Amino acid sequence: MSSVGSGVQEIRIHGDNEYRVIYLARLAEAVYVLHAFEKKTRKTPQAALDVARRRLQLLVNHRRRT
Repeated sequence: MSSVGSGVQEIRIHGDNEYRVIYLARLAEAVYVLHAFEKKTRKTPQAALDVARRRLQLLVNHRRRT
């Protein structure tokens, strides 16, 4: 999901409902789940992308400080 950030990926879970998990797994210490949500339309909601972007930015800022 380059629209969220470099190295960000998406898992699609198909079942009775559709779910998405947006995550970052490029850092050695952990896999960071940025956002998980139920998808109700074909297009990923802008609000979900915004949440993932904000959380990625918080993660990047935290890693810079420590």
